[in-house]
Amino acid sequence: MLLITPFIQIPLSEFEFSFVRSSGPGGQNVNKVNSKAVLRWSLLTSPSLSLDTRARLMGKLENQLTRNGDLIVSSDRFRDQGMNRDDCLEKLKALLVAAAFVPKARKKSRPSFSSKRKAKEAKSLHSQKKSLRKVSRGDY
Repeated sequence: MLLITPFIQIPLSEFEFSFVRSSGPGGQNVNKVNSKAVLRWSLLTSPSLSLDTRARLMGKLENQLTRNGDLIVSSDRFRDQGMNRDDCLEKLKALLVAAAFVPKARKKSRPSFSSKRKAKEAKSLHSQKKSLRKVSRGDY
């Protein structure tokens, strides 16, 4: 079970892992061992998500989804399949945590009376300062 938030828990059976040859570190070992992990998860058909959560995730992750609604995450940071598999799960968790965040709705507010008064006073002081710098036509 992959725990994303208290409300989002995904069983590992929903994930499909495949392993391919890595381009990462490992020297000649790279040419022999399939250590790169590729995680595929069907966000569109996942029963672990509520409809509103799925819609929000689909909207925020739309650039990273395939045409079928699958999210693909890969990792080749390590030389070990297991570590790359765990890294894929961590990347997925970070993606979902960021996408599942619901921003707080902004409340419209109005400036207070005192802030309006202070702004007017500052404006008039600035205006007076500028007017003192002016040279009138009769002062030559």
